[in-house]
Formats: sequence, C-alpha cells, structure tokens
Amino acid sequence: MSERTRLLKDVDEAVAGGAARYKAAELMGLSQRTLKRWRQANGDVTTDQRSQAVRVVQAHQLTQAEEEAILTTCCQTEYQSLPPSQIVPRLADQGRYLASESSFYRVLKKHQQLNHRGRMKPARKLVEPTSFTASGPNQVWSWDSVP
Repeated sequence: MSERTRLLKDVDEAVAGGAARYKAAELMGLSQRTLKRWRQANGDVTTDQRSQAVRVVQAHQLTQAEEEAILTTCCQTEYQSLPPSQIVPRLADQGRYLASESSFYRVLKKHQQLNHRGRMKPARKLVEPTSFTASGPNQVWSWDSVP
C-alpha cells in the first residue's frame, strides 16, 4: 500500500467518523487541494508522476563552459580576494561580461567556493555575556553590588 493510499484511507476514516475533511487533512500536514489532486474522478488514487516528468532546460541557463569561465575568472590572482559584487563591475570596466552578479554568487556556491574572499579577517561571532539570575538573597555577587 502506497503512502498516498494510506493517507487517503485515514482521511476517509476520519471523515466517516465525523471529522471535518479540512481538519483531518491539516492534522496530516496536507491541504484539501492535495487530497483532491491525489484522488481520480472514479475514486482511485493517482500515482506520483513527478519522477517521470521531463526536466526542462531553461534557455537562459548557464552552460558548463560559462560556469568554468566564471570559476577561472574568480580564481585569478587579481580577483581571488574579491567578492562578486566587486568582480563584475571590474570586468565591466574592461568591457567583459560573463554573467550577472547573482549568477557569480550562484556558481561559486554550487562549487563550494562562496566563502570569505576578502583580505580582511572574517567577522567573528561574539559570545553573549553570561547572565545570572538570583532567586534569593546572597546568590549572585558582582563587583558593583557592594552597598
């Protein structure tokens, strides 16, 4: 029995028992629209067809060669310590356009190269100061608590 079939059976049992359909669906983490989509007109359960779907390649998607050009540009010594927000304008000053700034970020993230790229040290996480709570007298002492 598939997961869909089991969930639809449970919803039907809950509705037959007097529960509202939207409440039963909500408790299972589903919407009413999903329940309707899963059930065919004759009452049968539809199969999941997402695995059979044809993945569409977007016309404006970067090619492998374009991604490699972005990576090699970002790894050049003059750009290796700069973020894409500075690389793209410098390339534009030279009359070169490889991709948008967001595409640079996307490609660097895809290839695990989107880390600290500047010469400055990365920002440190500051540790919050410890706070103490007293529930009675003489439990917490501090240098400024002297009367």
